Amino acid sequence: MKPVALHEMLGENFFARVTAAQFNSLTKRYRNQDAAKDVSLDTLSDEQWQSYFGAFTPFPDSFKTPLALCYHGHQFGIYNPEIGDGRGFLYAQLREDTTNRLLDLGTKGSGTTPFSRSGDGRLTLKGAVREILASEYLNALSVNSCKILSVFETEEQLHRNDEPSPTRAAVLVRLSHSHIRIGSFQRLAYLNQPQEILTLARYVARYYYPDIDPESPPEALLLGLLEALIICVAEMVAGWMAAGFVHGVLNTDNFNLTGESFDYGPWRFLDKMDFNFTAAYFDREGRYAYGKQPEAALWALCRLADCFTDFVSTEPLEKILQKFYPAIQSALSAKLCWRFGVAPVSGAKEAEFVSLFFSTTTNSKSNLDCLFHRFYAGFEVNQILSAPEPLRPLLEVLKELPARQNQRPYYFDEPLESSLVFGETERLWAAISDSDDWSQFEKKIAAIKRYSAALKA
Repeated sequence: MKPVALHEMLGENFFARVTAAQFNSLTKRYRNQDAAKDVSLDTLSDEQWQSYFGAFTPFPDSFKTPLALCYHGHQFGIYNPEIGDGRGFLYAQLREDTTNRLLDLGTKGSGTTPFSRSGDGRLTLKGAVREILASEYLNALSVNSCKILSVFETEEQLHRNDEPSPTRAAVLVRLSHSHIRIGSFQRLAYLNQPQEILTLARYVARYYYPDIDPESPPEALLLGLLEALIICVAEMVAGWMAAGFVHGVLNTDNFNLTGESFDYGPWRFLDKMDFNFTAAYFDREGRYAYGKQPEAALWALCRLADCFTDFVSTEPLEKILQKFYPAIQSALSAKLCWRFGVAPVSGAKEAEFVSLFFSTTTNSKSNLDCLFHRFYAGFEVNQILSAPEPLRPLLEVLKELPARQNQRPYYFDEPLESSLVFGETERLWAAISDSDDWSQFEKKIAAIKRYSAALKA
């Protein structure tokens, strides 16, 4: 492993040094060996794993104390200057073995911080299980996402208003390339600290965007950073839309500066196409409904652009922001074709294909996972006449697109077992909650990994 401590270089204005909670009991519930291999942590003994990811013993050459990051954000459109890492912290930074890219180890459920307000700094075990499932499935579908590295049950009893209580507790560690958020810049703008905005922008460019010169003039630096993030966020949100994924809480503090899905909250995967579906019970006006996710992402990017106006005039910022919808259209077309196992369409056909997909799935009320499964790599598309009427226009297009590979992977001849619709996730949790049976959860993770391997073959 290659530990580093780069975030500290930003200075004390960007974080608060904190102490991890001490847990009386720790039971390992999840150890992601695939993710661990990326940073040479797969050879750790069980004792070392618990020491690092349960007791938070400092890594050599990384932070001596964890860092709770400072940020603000718009929450459901209302600006909140009283947030920050309230139940997590940046625990360590490592270099990825194959790419040498910087990776953060961030926590959730690791205790209170100066930003906890009235919260207990804890995470429910159900929340941890749901984050594992979401991250595994999104990564299987090639959606840019964090990876859950470790989960320990802490055997505390938590009380929550939105699930039966008392409920079991956990502490989670995720791998993400950055935990710097749009809200990190918003805080600096709110505090009227333009030079600190430049400091943070140069840090982000230096360590996450090698094509951007961190020492370039402010206007070029900030426009370059905004454009790079627009492309990353467009790719991420296109991945969500193709996956039928509803994040649920797209506040500006939940968008990081590397365009990775994280902090999933009340996520859901759609069973059938429904643009108005909301994942969060408290999203009463549907601000973050499935069909509004591109709009929510662009709105968040606009709030980042607002932070740059001390250095860049409005016109070039708006010109850059106008690239978002074309980028998401192109990315979504490519994601859908990839999911169907066919060669991508190009040019004007991208918009046509995307529109056809959504109209078909809306009219047919088809199960989305089954639709991709059934027609993967051209399988069954020749049975157009026997297909339900609403599906036929889509099948006619798929029929003309060459398969990405010569033969259908063996997995696709098996029953689809990777689906994570709401009822399935609740069933998995019920087995754990009612009888401490983790076998169904482990079986699901194995099925998702097989699905991932087949898609990427």
